[in-house]
Amino acid sequence: MPQILVVTESPADDSAVVYRERISTADLESAHFSGQLVERVAWAVEDAHLFERRASIDGDREADRQQRSSLAEQGDARPQLVRL
Repeated sequence: MPQILVVTESPADDSAVVYRERISTADLESAHFSGQLVERVAWAVEDAHLFERRASIDGDREADRQQRSSLAEQGDARPQLVRL
């Protein structure tokens, strides 16, 4: 049976299925069902967008943490000045 999927995209390749629904052509003959389906898909698309945005922000934060950590390690590796 055919299905509709709304899937997030992520640069880290950890996609998530936000919405999945199996439908038949007979389902689409009903105007009520079609309208409800469009509403459910719209909600799923919005949820996927929010998920991707949060993942992007979390990824940016992790990259910042790694950069600060790397800079701190480099700072420790520099020769220390000793006053005589």
